[in-house]
Amino acid sequence: MPSKSPYFDQAFFRFLQDLTENNQREWFQANKQRYEDEVREPAQRFISDFGPVLRKISPHFLADPRPSGGSMFRIYRDTRFSKDKTPYKTHVGIQFRHKLGKDVHAPGFYLHLEPGGCFAGVGIWHPDGAALAGIRAAIDEQPRRWKQISGSKRFSETFSLAGDSLKRAPKGYDPDHALIEDLKRKDFIAVANLGARTVGSRDFLEHFSTLCRSGGSLVRFLCEAVDVPY
Repeated sequence: MPSKSPYFDQAFFRFLQDLTENNQREWFQANKQRYEDEVREPAQRFISDFGPVLRKISPHFLADPRPSGGSMFRIYRDTRFSKDKTPYKTHVGIQFRHKLGKDVHAPGFYLHLEPGGCFAGVGIWHPDGAALAGIRAAIDEQPRRWKQISGSKRFSETFSLAGDSLKRAPKGYDPDHALIEDLKRKDFIAVANLGARTVGSRDFLEHFSTLCRSGGSLVRFLCEAVDVPY
């Protein structure tokens, strides 16, 4: 049964703000119980409660509440190849990815929670070469369908296409192609910004569910393009 109280309340965001100001192992260890109680536990509840809704949107995506290896990304940063050596992420990322996807680079639905910067996302981020080629071919072969999805009033009133793009036309495509700006994309994600009041409301699960349904047409298109079921 969905929670009757907000999942992401002031305590949730207060911890993330405190972590931003004290991003050190000693501080985190001293406040680890706060993290588990105020951040991890409500995020896991949200994931569990969203599971039945997600199965109605599509049975091929995962809502996995496990604290490790599940839908919620680890709080620990990988600093091996980064100049920024702060050990912890100051946001919470939750991805409901496709069952056939091994990692973040799979079609899915996403929720980003950060003080002053929350958003919902749908689509695929940094697809590999084969998937990227498949998506571009699908746009080229189904231009009308792509425009109906990405340019529909329902979609464009809620989402904005985002991510990285090439500076030039990808190999094999005419620079004057009518959809060249979309074909240049390296990410096929759409983002809907979320205000703190919305995220902290009691009906946020319903609001997020509506967003995922609205973005489902894009995810379906991408799944078909990379040859996985929706």
